[in-house]
Amino acid sequence: MSNVEEFPLSARRQPTEFEALVAAGQTALDAIPGAVYLCDAEGWLVGYNTEAVRLWGRTPDPSRKERFCGSHQLYLLDGSPLAHSDCPMATAVQLGTPTRNTEVIMGRPDGCRFTALVNIQALRDHSGAIQGAINCFQDITERKRIEEDVRQKTQDLEDFFENSAVGLHIVSSQGIILRANKAELALLGYSPEEYIGRHIAEFHADAPVIGDILQRLSCGQPLDRYPARLRARDGSLKHVLITSNGRFVNGKFVNTRCFTVDVTALRHADEARQASDARLAATYEAAMVGISEADENGRLLRVNNSLCRITGRSREELLAMTFLDYTDEGDRTKDAELYATQVRGEIDNYTIRKTTLRPDGSVRHLDISSSSVRDPNGRFLYGVRIAQDVTATKQLEDRLREGEQRMRDLLEALPAAIYTTDAEGRINFFNRAAVEMAGRTPQPGDEWCVTWKLYWPDGSPLPHDQCPMAVALRENRPIRGAEAIAERPDGRRVPFIPYPTPLRDAEGKLVGAINMLVDISERKQAENAQKVLIDELNHRVKNTLATVQSLASQTARHAADLQEFLPTFTGRLMALARAHDLLTTRHWQNAPLEQLVHDIVAPVSGGRVSTAGPHVDLDARMALSVTMVLNELLTNAAKYGSLSVPGGTVSLTWRIVESERSQFVLQCEWIERGGPTVTPPKRRGFGTRLMERCVEHDLAGEFDLLFEPAGTRCRIVFPIRLASANV
Repeated sequence: MSNVEEFPLSARRQPTEFEALVAAGQTALDAIPGAVYLCDAEGWLVGYNTEAVRLWGRTPDPSRKERFCGSHQLYLLDGSPLAHSDCPMATAVQLGTPTRNTEVIMGRPDGCRFTALVNIQALRDHSGAIQGAINCFQDITERKRIEEDVRQKTQDLEDFFENSAVGLHIVSSQGIILRANKAELALLGYSPEEYIGRHIAEFHADAPVIGDILQRLSCGQPLDRYPARLRARDGSLKHVLITSNGRFVNGKFVNTRCFTVDVTALRHADEARQASDARLAATYEAAMVGISEADENGRLLRVNNSLCRITGRSREELLAMTFLDYTDEGDRTKDAELYATQVRGEIDNYTIRKTTLRPDGSVRHLDISSSSVRDPNGRFLYGVRIAQDVTATKQLEDRLREGEQRMRDLLEALPAAIYTTDAEGRINFFNRAAVEMAGRTPQPGDEWCVTWKLYWPDGSPLPHDQCPMAVALRENRPIRGAEAIAERPDGRRVPFIPYPTPLRDAEGKLVGAINMLVDISERKQAENAQKVLIDELNHRVKNTLATVQSLASQTARHAADLQEFLPTFTGRLMALARAHDLLTTRHWQNAPLEQLVHDIVAPVSGGRVSTAGPHVDLDARMALSVTMVLNELLTNAAKYGSLSVPGGTVSLTWRIVESERSQFVLQCEWIERGGPTVTPPKRRGFGTRLMERCVEHDLAGEFDLLFEPAGTRCRIVFPIRLASANV
């Protein structure tokens, strides 16, 4: 496979190595047992054998010259690419440097790679000039794999020895320590220099033991967990178990291989367990509480002195009984059921308070704590029962419970809202009055106050964690003089005065607080009513004085002289006084219209004024205005109308009508009959203007006054509230 033409050699000189190899041709190169190729002085590939083609995985293309190597790709051993121009063949051609047993990685066109061992020699002519170079290479991939396996196994063995979790050492046939791993050195605290190279007997605390160990091993007898004591560098003794055997070569004892397991902690734990068992047995008997062990049927297997004392029975008597035999009949069934459940494994333990009957007839109250002892498979072995005599405690608890119940009954009976909290502000008691005041039942987890919402007296929100009760708990002091408003879920608001007071235990530690909420709604209503009354009195005095002033002024303006002024003015004042008397009698609340009409008409009508209409309540403003109107109509009828003559009459009727705007109005009609013929006045007098003002201005109603010949007719209409009338 040469691409260099053969040329005749001069008969006068011998061919060079390069020329001879080129001339030898393909057959000669194939005879070489390995892959071979040639490059000329320029590095061009000029020859190669079949083995080289096989290893390359390709045949170089004759149409394009290839330099330095026929492989598809070259790589260094670390996998990084190696350019053909930088390969060992390029160095040999350019510098004449030979390459011996160098490893490179060649890549084939199919992507696979192999490690090649290359040997390259530059070929020179007779004058020493480089004519080319030859490369003999071989695939050493399998050899590399084997070497790597051997290296890895050797490394694993070394790692196993050095980093084993147990101590390892090798001792020669003379007893000299040849090697020790880290665990062995760490166990005893020696450095390698202090341990390796010394006789193994120096580190054994018991000479007979190490002598026996070496004797057995030298005779080919292996050791399995042989107990020994080794002396550590700090002077302490380590309890170990030694597993070892001897190594023999051609029947001769060479060395030992020893595994050393530290059992010092286990040894100490066993000693501690034995001491603990002894202490437990002493504690078992000396305990002030009764302790017993029972089988699955409740029969006592073991009891201590305290249980004998508590039950008033001897040890022999108890060991012949079950624990149910000295249990009161009222507690026996429950205790038996719980113990059976515990034996079945449905519960791990239980506690019960029960009554025990002693042979002398006395009674003891016991708190029993029962638990199980089981084997590793969960099978019940026996029950352990602790019995504590709580007779005195039970009696004290009963007295405390009775006292607490009396206190609760007392708090429930109080009319004031009372509740208590713990030290964190969580509500733990409230009475019925607290529920009624708050309009709700406090829920678990509620804090600080039983109320739903809180407000300051000015109406601004008061957060529960800033209420007087919260302040009393945070500052550990009673709060007095505060006021607040509670809003119920139904929207009603209740003003109250709180009296939060901290509660402390015997050592003075804060344990909670009690609060009493005093409803001051009636007091607030009285205060508001008083203020309204004073304001209303002030307002009405001013209005009355203004009305009197206006009546005096207008009456005087239309009176011819004092004799005419006095009776007119006096009549109007008396009408106003009668309305005031009626309203005062009813505390300036609503006045019945029929009563108002009777008080005005009766003194002067002589029974000639007939009235009819439903019950209607008029407020103070309406009552005053209606009084003034009726007084003017009655005065006019008495002086000029139907009541001025003996046979004249007046009809006054009223009714309630619903208007077009769904409002209720009161329609009043005044009709005079049997009096003198009526002539319309030439001018509107003060009385007419007063009536118009009272109805149209003050009552926002309608006022119609008709002077018919048969008698005066007046129609009055003004709005009223439905609540003030019986429709």
